[in-house]
Amino acid sequence: MARPAVIAHRGYAGVAPENTIEAVTRAADRDETAMLEIDVQPAACGTPVVIHDERLGGIRDGRPLTDAGGFVWETPLAELRETRVLGTDAAVPTLADVLEAVPKTVGLNVELKNPGRSDLRVGESLSPAERDERREAWRPFVERVVADCVAFDGELLFSSFCEGAIAALREVADDAAAPLVWDDLEAGLEIARRYDCEAIHPPRNAIAGTELAGTAYAGFSMREPEIDVLEAAHAAGRAVNVWTATNWVQFDALAAADVDGIITDYPGLDRGSSGR
Repeated sequence: MARPAVIAHRGYAGVAPENTIEAVTRAADRDETAMLEIDVQPAACGTPVVIHDERLGGIRDGRPLTDAGGFVWETPLAELRETRVLGTDAAVPTLADVLEAVPKTVGLNVELKNPGRSDLRVGESLSPAERDERREAWRPFVERVVADCVAFDGELLFSSFCEGAIAALREVADDAAAPLVWDDLEAGLEIARRYDCEAIHPPRNAIAGTELAGTAYAGFSMREPEIDVLEAAHAAGRAVNVWTATNWVQFDALAAADVDGIITDYPGLDRGSSGR
């Protein structure tokens, strides 16, 4: 069995300060890394910056995500450049900074995390009127992100939990897209169909028939999924990239299920996997 593509979650967040230049450059240097996954939001001026949480004061295992507070989109870019991540010397980078640091030999999965508002519609398949409103809400930020990415010569994949982001992307660029699934597999598959997405990104416990199915994670209860998302996506010609593996046992189960990519917090998990 061919080894799934290894996608470095926030630049292997388990071993480096997530979403930083240090994380992505270290991850890109590893032979197994096929793609880097990063999160983008706007600074107060609209410049895309790379950070996961909407608030700078989020917590990681008891440690503050940064030494600052407040919403990312309300913080001036100059302040974000001075903000330190997880007690290290690494700063919150701009998307342009990350793109300049990443070699074209490694792909980049840019997750459109937030356009600068707190009322997101996460994981939902929207009505036509709602789609129009959400597409226009996302469009200015998506345009900024796409403009920054033009200079990147490697493989690009955009993903989001929000249909509005996927809708906006389809209007401004021809790049590959993937809906991220939260707790509704049918909604994810419908969004993928609606925008003819190249991939879909379900959580690790949404893959039917694996040891991980029926475990509680990412909004799903401890029940076997009623929809075989892997079968449905592959039948439609879409790749399935699964998030997030945190140990080699999880990686092994997903690789054995024949998923296309595994988003993981740690490097080296594929070496313990039998699905190679």
